[in-house]
Amino acid sequence: MSKPDAPTPPNPIETARASTSTNVATGIANAFLNNVNQVTPQGSLDYSVSDSYSWTDPVTGSTYSIPRFTATQTLSDTQQQIQAQNEGAQFNLAGMANAQSGRISGLLSNEMDLSGAPQAGNASSILGVPQARTSYEGGGPIQSQFGDAGDITRSYGPADNFSADRQRYEDSLMQRMNPQLERERANVEQRLADQGIRYGSSAYAAAMDDYNRQANDARFAAIGQAGSEQQRMNAMSAQQAAFQNAAQEQAYTQGLGRGTFANQAQAQQYAQNAGMASFENSGLAQQLAQQQSGFNAEQAARNAWMNEQYAQRNQPINEITALLGQSQVTNPNFVNTPSTQIATTDVGGLINTNFNQQMQNYQQQNANYQNLMGGVLGLGAGALKASDERIKDNVVRVGTVFATDPDRDNDSARRDPDRDELPIYSYSYKADPSATRHIGPMAQDVEKIDPRAVRNIRGVKHIDTRRVMGGILRAS
Repeated sequence: MSKPDAPTPPNPIETARASTSTNVATGIANAFLNNVNQVTPQGSLDYSVSDSYSWTDPVTGSTYSIPRFTATQTLSDTQQQIQAQNEGAQFNLAGMANAQSGRISGLLSNEMDLSGAPQAGNASSILGVPQARTSYEGGGPIQSQFGDAGDITRSYGPADNFSADRQRYEDSLMQRMNPQLERERANVEQRLADQGIRYGSSAYAAAMDDYNRQANDARFAAIGQAGSEQQRMNAMSAQQAAFQNAAQEQAYTQGLGRGTFANQAQAQQYAQNAGMASFENSGLAQQLAQQQSGFNAEQAARNAWMNEQYAQRNQPINEITALLGQSQVTNPNFVNTPSTQIATTDVGGLINTNFNQQMQNYQQQNANYQNLMGGVLGLGAGALKASDERIKDNVVRVGTVFATDPDRDNDSARRDPDRDELPIYSYSYKADPSATRHIGPMAQDVEKIDPRAVRNIRGVKHIDTRRVMGGILRAS
């Protein structure tokens, strides 16, 4: 592998010359693309190259021929005839205008006589209108409160919610019922004794249980009756409180109605006062409008008379102006053709980009060369170096150096061109736990070029680094 040569940088003058030439060519192409000939019913528009001029680039000294274009508009046959007729008419009208200008010289030298004009409107007559009303009576105060309807009843009945009355009712029932229950108990006990059922027997207990249940049912009925009485008294008290609140609400509604009636009357009076003031103002506005109409009629009569006087004075001038006016021929109506632009090629950028790419390739090749030479030159560190491919791992070929064996011309067995190349590898040793990377040749490849540069020591091929550097690579 030989050391790469650095690329030659581009010549700035040649780069500028190439860029300018490309730009000029693009500009000329765009001019031919955009100068589109057009034909319309009124005429045509033609672009043609009339001549060219030379332009010299002050940077490179190159001379370019730039074409000049001429745009020619041509009227159609009909429009050309109209043009000729208009020119003749303009010549005749110009003579008439010249003669008329002499006749109006006396008219313009005298001032206008306004002695016969109608009298203008008198604005002072409008000032007699009275002033409009800006306020009126409010109609009285608004009633914001009315009489008190009394307090709302918020509770009813005694504080204990008729519990004492209930208890009295219940006690009264119990007092009437308990003697009867005692007599019935005595009758049950006597009947059991007459039947020979002894106290404490199961039959006696069953019979007494029946009686106790009946007695309890009677007591519970009395308690329930007392509760019903309490509810009845509570309901009567609630009805009384509801009646009181209904009466209070009725009094409140009556007071509210009186206040509402008073406010409605006040609002009606307010509206009547406002209507009267509005009526008066409408009458004043009508009176003002009548006087304004009279003033405008007088002004209109005077303006009409003045316009007639101006018309008599201006008519001869307008006639001359009309005679001098030029009737125009309809020009061709050309459309806006699409503008097509060819993008300018950045020749300078392409040249510099190509140089940068070549420089990057050179830098990469030079770095590869330095790495290869570093690995190869490391062979000179010792006489023998274990370089058997069988003891290496993670082998990656990184380049090639060329052998310079002087015997290859005298030995026909060495004339194979492939034997002149010595591959260089990146690798690590299998016995190295850290897997440190090394760069150098394989003993098997060196052996193909020069078997005398390889020695076998205990089954491992070693390179004679001195012979590789001196005999194969001719490195001093």
